[in-house]
Amino acid sequence: MQARGFVVAATGLRAEARIAERSSGVKAVAGGGDEARLAALLERALLEGARGLISFGIAGALQPELTPGTCIIGTAVSNDAQKFNVDGAWAGRLLAALPDARQGMVVGSSKAVADVNKKAGLYQATGAVAVDMESHVVGRIAAAHRLPFAVLRVIADSAGQQLPPAAVNGMKPDGTPDLAAVLKSLASQPSQLPDLIRTAFAARRAMAELLRCHRLVGAGLGFVDLG
Repeated sequence: MQARGFVVAATGLRAEARIAERSSGVKAVAGGGDEARLAALLERALLEGARGLISFGIAGALQPELTPGTCIIGTAVSNDAQKFNVDGAWAGRLLAALPDARQGMVVGSSKAVADVNKKAGLYQATGAVAVDMESHVVGRIAAAHRLPFAVLRVIADSAGQQLPPAAVNGMKPDGTPDLAAVLKSLASQPSQLPDLIRTAFAARRAMAELLRCHRLVGAGLGFVDLG
């Protein structure tokens, strides 16, 4: 248990979690794309006294004009018929620290949205600006425990960018890269290599921006009640 209050950053990738934990007052968990695993990790962290939750990491764009490296501050999270509103004060502090960020609703998905047509369909159906695999879990658990939550994401793939299978399946359950799975996918479908390279460069740009965002928002990733 930590002596002072802390917030929990929910990520998919272990690399995202490492960035989040560079901020004081933050404990990060990496779900590895598994809803049940992420929910269990968050519930365990809440038992240790977390004061708020934040969905933190990279995301896919749904709004067509968003490019890799664009910072997104969520205003709400939708998932199927559910909608969870973020804490307005927390979102306001994030926006004050990141005035160039875009605001909008984020969609949570249990699976990676890799197909451009599915991205377009989600955008038409929801009007959300981005999609990720953790925000809906954060919103649901925060609502159940009556805790504030926020969403800070950076676009890694544009709405018009098709994600290759090697990128979608290249993560282990603990959120670390699965190189063996990537190589196996490439061996079975070599033609995806150009798309994989483009995806990797876009993701690198997004992670660099995520690191910049964490530096600017400060302790607690913008959450102030850590005493």
